Amino acid sequence: MTRADLLSLTADALAALANRGLVKRAAKELDAGAGPVLEVDGDTVAGRFADGVVATLPPGAGLERAGCTCGATGVCRHRVAVVLAYQREHEGAAEFAPWSPGDITDDRLRELLGERVLAAARRLRGSGVPVRLRRPTEADPVATAELPSCTVRFLVPGELGYTHTDAAAAARDQWAVLAVWAFREADERGLVDDVVRLDVGGPETETGGPGLGPVPELVAALLRDGAATAGPVFEAALERARADLAAARLHWPALAVGELADQLRAYRGRSAHHDPARVADLITELHARDRATGPRSQVLGAEEPAETPLRRVRLTSLGCRVRATAEDRTAEVFFADGGTVLVLRHRWPAGEDGRPTGHDLAARRVRGTSLADLAASNVVSESASRSAGRLVRISGRASSTSITPLGGAWEALPDELVVHDYAAAGREWDELPPRVVRPRVAAELVRVVRIAGVGRIAYHPGAQRLDAVVLDASGATAAVSATHRAHCPAALDALARALPVATHVSGEVRRSRGGLVVDPIAVLTPDGLVVPDLATGTTAMAPGDAPAPDPLTSVVDGALSLCAEAAHRGLRHLPPPLLGRARSAADDLRRLGLTTAGDLVAAFADEPTPDTWHRAHLRLVVTAERR
Repeated sequence: MTRADLLSLTADALAALANRGLVKRAAKELDAGAGPVLEVDGDTVAGRFADGVVATLPPGAGLERAGCTCGATGVCRHRVAVVLAYQREHEGAAEFAPWSPGDITDDRLRELLGERVLAAARRLRGSGVPVRLRRPTEADPVATAELPSCTVRFLVPGELGYTHTDAAAAARDQWAVLAVWAFREADERGLVDDVVRLDVGGPETETGGPGLGPVPELVAALLRDGAATAGPVFEAALERARADLAAARLHWPALAVGELADQLRAYRGRSAHHDPARVADLITELHARDRATGPRSQVLGAEEPAETPLRRVRLTSLGCRVRATAEDRTAEVFFADGGTVLVLRHRWPAGEDGRPTGHDLAARRVRGTSLADLAASNVVSESASRSAGRLVRISGRASSTSITPLGGAWEALPDELVVHDYAAAGREWDELPPRVVRPRVAAELVRVVRIAGVGRIAYHPGAQRLDAVVLDASGATAAVSATHRAHCPAALDALARALPVATHVSGEVRRSRGGLVVDPIAVLTPDGLVVPDLATGTTAMAPGDAPAPDPLTSVVDGALSLCAEAAHRGLRHLPPPLLGRARSAADDLRRLGLTTAGDLVAAFADEPTPDTWHRAHLRLVVTAERR
């Protein structure tokens, strides 16, 4: 009888359980004739090596719990070599057959992991956990559960011993159990799509007046009195509310309250970080999360761990974005961790001369390597952790983290991170809930877009913007659009040089005027990865046609600006001219067909209260997002 579990292990699965270096070394030894002599006793497969080492693989144990006389504490090359030798002897992998991890029974979980692990998993489930499931297919036979704290991959059908998770050892078994239960619940509910989202467990599945404590009244008071008048006492009240929300593990409103307090401090300190439009957005977000119905985990981030340590994790860089204020420069390096995008942030102070630029930062050291190398690399770390907001932190000794060139890693990215079909991606984007009630995670919409062809590339000097048309394999088009930023002076030139030969572009994907638009972060070419924000030189783009103004965008942005100004001044202190401008904006919105938005802005102008402001601003935010 053949061992189907050993035949099902692909090279990628073995690399996940061990590492690619061990897999390559074991394969080379087999090619050189130095592999093990296999001994089969019933369902147990053993390999005896020339130096006397014996690796034994009993059924149901997986590689980590298998035995080897070499004394290695983890998966060793001997165990990997036995798997490869067995596969070669039996001519390759097993045939694919649909299956679900939900078929693994609790008795089997208890037998392998123990009752204590199941009890810990029940406590997690009792709090409610959001899960994204990817069912196994012939193209990708691995069943995957993406949880708030980690990703669980079932590498072999029906065999829990071959489960891989990037969570640290102390918690990984309970997350594996929770992943099994998530698949089981999806099966019972008839959720059979290849990709399924659901909340598992929890005291309730829907929010309904979730209870954000004093936050709604604090927000109303801020609107009435104005952000410009908020002092230290109000900021202290926000900090107390943030601490209470964090203690209740309502992470998304806690993060929003914390950011609102930071914005008010920035205004009081005359910092360039203050942005009245951002203050208005945060006020609306907190109002929307307080009123929204839907899964608690999605709306509130309920019960997500604030930070989760990871075991050995392999991250693939998707490029770097440099952001600037008058006070500092922030580099965000984006990494793919399975089907999730994580962000590593590092900040440097800015000088009075406008430096450092993005190119200056390229040589700065981050975790023992230059930012430029980090932004185009694979990172394997045993000292990483990730937050509920998908920020990654790498700490510990440099020896616990290795950084290697990117190579062809983008070709191996999972399908959920790669946009192959632009039309399908647009439909998926349209189904998203409004941004103000989505999970508050970094790089939520960062994707890698595969490019089959590149059309017209144009530079618009008036807007200082570069636009390019890219095509997918079916001929559907999307736009790549980047605007000049003084702190990254060579970004547009680097982008213009790379796009004509690009095979992929990473960036934040959004919907605009019925099509997909990519704000580029990095471009993959046959010569390697180009990260525009870190490029050297200055912009010398050739002039092109000036872009036609978009009246709808101008009117919506103008109305949003009026609402932000009203929140900054305070609804009790609005001068008649501002209300007159609001009525004119309402007329312009109606004239362009945005009747509901126009009516709500007009209602605010006639009676400026927190309720009418919320209604108008929320409608405008959603309109701007969907236009």
